[in-house]
Amino acid sequence: MEGIEHRTVSVNGLNMHVAEMGQGPVVLFLHGFPELWYTWRRQIAYMAARGYRAVAPDLRGYGDTAGAPSGAAAYTSLHAAGDMVVLLDAVAPDQAQVFVVGHDWGAMVAWALCLFRPDKVRALVNMSVVFNKRNPKKKPLEALWAAYGDDYYICRIQEPGEIEAEFAEIGIKRVLKHLLTYNKPGPLFLPKGKGFGDSKDDPIPLPSWLSEEDVDYYASKFERTGFTGALNYYRALDLNWELTAPWTGAQVKVPVKFMVGDLDLTYNSPGTKEYIHNGGFKKDVPFLQEVVVIKGVAHFLHKEKPDEINQHIHDFFLKFSASSSFKCVCL
Repeated sequence: MEGIEHRTVSVNGLNMHVAEMGQGPVVLFLHGFPELWYTWRRQIAYMAARGYRAVAPDLRGYGDTAGAPSGAAAYTSLHAAGDMVVLLDAVAPDQAQVFVVGHDWGAMVAWALCLFRPDKVRALVNMSVVFNKRNPKKKPLEALWAAYGDDYYICRIQEPGEIEAEFAEIGIKRVLKHLLTYNKPGPLFLPKGKGFGDSKDDPIPLPSWLSEEDVDYYASKFERTGFTGALNYYRALDLNWELTAPWTGAQVKVPVKFMVGDLDLTYNSPGTKEYIHNGGFKKDVPFLQEVVVIKGVAHFLHKEKPDEINQHIHDFFLKFSASSSFKCVCL
């Protein structure tokens, strides 16, 4: 992490922690769950070395960003996208538009930013989570409960304090190891009282791309903040649905490259492959230029294949306006 600078920026009543490196056009990196700015350290160094200014905040409710309310109502897509608008005005007042990279919940925030304020984004590279078009007939949680049942992880974490207590019993570091090493293409279930279905004494082997030092860094932050802020994004799903009614049917109109691992649970969720490959995605995101499906890779593709992902990000930002053609690459 040598050369990465840290500072705090006043953003919508928050003291937002930001890691940054380099000079040039800004690339805004948005992390997902259960991560922090730290997840992007290899991408930060790579882009900074190639003439960009990499900026990676801890999102509201995460890490060293302080001042976020505890209730889920303050974690809607409008709040999160609004944070990024104010942050960009503060850190890049001379740049009308920036590049954006998102993963997991960071991808959701990036989609929202591009939907609400496309004028702020030159081009977007999003990973793992496709654009979720608003269904005016059904709330998100209703659909998830119908599809997966009570034990599905998003359903299980809806009751404030309940899953936090279970995570505390399991141990924060062990919870993080389970979440960060999850590599099954199927959905994650957390049956009540059973946690991840194993004994606390069972070892959790780490893959080559995740070190004990990495887990320790994440754990040091979540032990201080707890998981409530991070989980509030999930708890605001139905409120998002209500607040975004004016954008029903709206398209994301910025140049986009999308990447996902073929073992990612998101890619293997019902209907997602068909949406990506049969034209629905392109219809909702008309300037979608590339889809890259990386074989043998699960959810945390930017960690599993950092060199490959870095090259994809850099190549796209170099040529994002050169062509509006669409292609799918399976590696």
